[in-house]
Amino acid sequence: MTDESRKEEILINVTPSEVRAALLENGVLQEVYIERAARRGVISNIYKGRVSRVLPGMQAAFIDIGLQRTAFLHASDIMRRKNGDESGDDLPSIRELVKEGEEVLVQVVKDPLGKKGARLTTFITLPSRHLVLLPKGDSVGVSARIEDEDERERLRSLVVDLLDEAGLECGAIVRTVAEGADIAALRADLEFLIKLWGVVQERCSKGQVKTLIHEDLSLPLRVLRDLVTSDVEHILVDSEQDFEAMHEFAETFLPPVAPMLELYRRRRPIFDLHAIEDEIRKALDRSISLKSGGYVIFDQTEAMTTIDVNTGGYVGHRNLEETIYRTNLEAAVTIARQLRLRNLGGIFIIDFIDMDEPEHRENVLQLLEQSLANDHARHQISPVSPLGLVEMTRKRTRESLQHILCEDCPNCEGRGFVMTAETVCFEVFREIIRQSRQFEFDEAMVLAHQDVIELLLDEHAPSLATLEEQTGKSIRLQPEALYLQDQFDVVLM
Repeated sequence: MTDESRKEEILINVTPSEVRAALLENGVLQEVYIERAARRGVISNIYKGRVSRVLPGMQAAFIDIGLQRTAFLHASDIMRRKNGDESGDDLPSIRELVKEGEEVLVQVVKDPLGKKGARLTTFITLPSRHLVLLPKGDSVGVSARIEDEDERERLRSLVVDLLDEAGLECGAIVRTVAEGADIAALRADLEFLIKLWGVVQERCSKGQVKTLIHEDLSLPLRVLRDLVTSDVEHILVDSEQDFEAMHEFAETFLPPVAPMLELYRRRRPIFDLHAIEDEIRKALDRSISLKSGGYVIFDQTEAMTTIDVNTGGYVGHRNLEETIYRTNLEAAVTIARQLRLRNLGGIFIIDFIDMDEPEHRENVLQLLEQSLANDHARHQISPVSPLGLVEMTRKRTRESLQHILCEDCPNCEGRGFVMTAETVCFEVFREIIRQSRQFEFDEAMVLAHQDVIELLLDEHAPSLATLEEQTGKSIRLQPEALYLQDQFDVVLM
């Protein structure tokens, strides 16, 4: 049900090569969507691909759809419902489902992430404002966020009748925003989707292999279709051209949304409102400070994200248990918001500060769940484990904010650390000994970072003198301004 105290607004910032959309709840940034012209996402795009390789051991196939990396199609994502069997245990062999060289119509369900190609499915879906058409489906579902059972049944019956009226043997999903919609709105959506599916089929029959058959809407129009709910009060756009396009789209497909649109004309950049730029920068930090003085640390790895809660300088006003409880409550709200803002997906391990009171643990979990209630990504939270950890998952679709805006540090190559100057000194000593045993030379010149050279001339000067005596070779030191701290060379003279 709609929370009457929650007021949302959407700000859209447009530049020639990038579009950004910010979703705010009661003036607080909750989600950011970024689309760059040079690397626009491919989720929901439909391609005519070719099976390039079948992997029986993985029950999967690689599909060439014309992107830089081949895409991944698992057997569970291949149409097989004719037998009424959807259990993973009884999947037929992937070789029975697809063959190398075969042409397939596929849709992207996950963008390429890191070194992984896009994730595909043959269960094509075509979304509109109120409905999602399932051309190869055979049932009608209703969004779980519509909680009223009478309303769910009403919507399901209307859509079933509309599909029968159109003579279609396919399925559909009723979206959350359809709550309260009348039959005219549902019929208009369905008629549009039927026409769109006809266009997709025609393009597929005539199109070349490894080409795009249908591309999803641009970010500003997707915002209107997917993010605007009854809680949204207005939508600000700082581009006149995009404002006109959005207004035309809204008047055609979403008449109630058109009055919410407003062209932003002020000189102050639109993302300076509500300190959005600052919030985005903070979302790239490893640590997030809590108002109480505590802090939360996010460590993102390829396998999972670990989240650690600490009291920091918060000492509370009563006792230690109360201090811990209050910090964990504040952290639960912060974690939920940061998951949405950073768009983190996959597996999470949350290490809240240990609480002795079972009621406190239950309240913290409930607040975490409540704070994620408006999250657009599906999630699941497990009870506190015997080790005091909370395990949860959040569906990963598009790249995280960090992956979009950042890259691995070229100095440490993403490790997050470099060898100390002292460690490099010992590496230098070992390298000189190695070289002295293999080659004949009179002098060795060490090229290294300034900090390493200073350490060799100071604390490790006696060791350097001993090394010269042992090897019988003269050793010269030369600082190199462009060398990294863990980079060095030994040049034989």
